[in-house]
Amino acid sequence: MNIGQAAKASGISAKMIRYYEDIGLIGPVARTDAGYRLYAPRDIHTLGFIKRSRDMGFSVERIGELLELWRDRSRHSGDVKRMALEHVQVLQQRIAELQGMVQTVQALANCCAGDDRPDCPILRDIETGVPLHDAALPTTFGGVSAGKRAR
Repeated sequence: MNIGQAAKASGISAKMIRYYEDIGLIGPVARTDAGYRLYAPRDIHTLGFIKRSRDMGFSVERIGELLELWRDRSRHSGDVKRMALEHVQVLQQRIAELQGMVQTVQALANCCAGDDRPDCPILRDIETGVPLHDAALPTTFGGVSAGKRAR
């Protein structure tokens, strides 16, 4: 298979396949006399392994380690399990970070009037990095006190 066919068969773009070859994640593949890459079924199988690993969120470094274990028939399954459980912890940390982001953005959206006025707590928070509850909010908006502001 040429690189386009390998990309289609594996679900990995040709650019990423070249990158994986450049960094040694996949070994050098056979080439035609004209220098075009030729992928064997074994190469496609390896690319599928890489694709599934990426889909699970493993880093390129970790995929390299998984590939080594996959190729080592004398491996211990405990080594693979340890890596998987470490990855679960990484994923749980990412989930917690994303949940924190959701809460922050939701709180900012709840504080935004969403009308035709230019005042925007969302942009103010992004600009200053000061959480809304810590910011010294103005007591007037366009000369109208916050308590009497029309909504």
